[in-house]
Amino acid sequence: MASALRSGVSKLLARNSVSGLCKPSFGASGYVAKIQVAFISGQAMRVVERKRPPPFPYKTKRYSFWNQLFDKTVHRMDDNSKIVIIEGPIASGKTEFAQALAKDLDMHYMPAVTMDMHYINSYGFDMRQLDHKMPESCRSYDVKNFCKDPHHMNCANYQIQMFYYRFSQYIDALAHLFSTGEGVVLERCVYSDAIFMESMYNAGYVSKLARNTYQDLTQLTLSELRLPHLVIYLDVPVPVVKEKIQKRGIPYEIESKVFTEQYLTDMENLYKQQYLKQMSEHAHILIYDWSDGGDPEVVIEDIERLNFDVDDRDDLKFRDWQFWDANDWSDTRRDYADNKFSMLALFNLGEVHAPELLVSADDHGAYLNVWENAPGNKYIEGYNKDMGDTGLLWKGRPTLREYRMPPWA
Repeated sequence: MASALRSGVSKLLARNSVSGLCKPSFGASGYVAKIQVAFISGQAMRVVERKRPPPFPYKTKRYSFWNQLFDKTVHRMDDNSKIVIIEGPIASGKTEFAQALAKDLDMHYMPAVTMDMHYINSYGFDMRQLDHKMPESCRSYDVKNFCKDPHHMNCANYQIQMFYYRFSQYIDALAHLFSTGEGVVLERCVYSDAIFMESMYNAGYVSKLARNTYQDLTQLTLSELRLPHLVIYLDVPVPVVKEKIQKRGIPYEIESKVFTEQYLTDMENLYKQQYLKQMSEHAHILIYDWSDGGDPEVVIEDIERLNFDVDDRDDLKFRDWQFWDANDWSDTRRDYADNKFSMLALFNLGEVHAPELLVSADDHGAYLNVWENAPGNKYIEGYNKDMGDTGLLWKGRPTLREYRMPPWA
């Protein structure tokens, strides 16, 4: 039977602010009249079917000032408009649990980030097929390569790329929440990414200079986001993790030089002593013994008991989810729905000192030549005639969310 460690107490709002955690009630003037208590509800607890305005197509349409006048963000929100993170060691059952939780809570599920997001473009072409044309320093490197050769020169760059895509996915999660009102369940997230970099550094897979570059990036970027409401950690002891890896039967995991007792123990300690401790200051934390799996319904019952209001102006918990008025909601929505490109541009560091993160001009030029001439990469998605795109003469300027950031080398 799963057991839980719950943190958090009942919260009220700071004076003159608007809660971002529940659906406000409005008076005749349109201003907030009172605030409802903020509790997430599962399917069994919902008396009536939840109704929201039609989802705004934030991926293809700008949330302009005109839209902001007629599509108030706050009206989309309800008690289940939350960001929930599922964490845990490898092979702990995060995917199955996260999907079941999202379904019962009527939330949107986002799977764990992989390097497929980098190498497979929107037309389905996998750039790893062209490794033979790439300079050695620019060839693909993903989790399979990491498991086989963690001391490879591209290891540090791989983890920075993972951080980049977790950051990108988290922006998407916030854009989805604000544009639709639908809560989001993510399998791992950008805030726990540092656990992997620290474990790699402790094991000697990345240099101190590369780690310093990573830390510079976290300081530049994480302040742009809003911390989650709830983190659920599926706890599995290291010996059981190793057994689960064997049972899962993925060759590169079973034969991995990485998943040693020491490495897995180091990750477990970093999760519990660093990540969960820090996150408990900002979000509710639920920890379950998931050695033999568990019942999602038990977790949902625990979630339904959590109060997501704020009652102390000096308390950090849920501070990111306080808004002064309805316009503040909409302004925040526009930040994540329309300004993703600007946030991703923060990764363009002016100066990098780690040798393993640097590529020669000749190698980088050869890399870009292969990348930019690959099927579907010549133009922005929707503008590649050779890939079957049509109506190019009638297409306007694409939204900033449609731009792909230049590939990392």
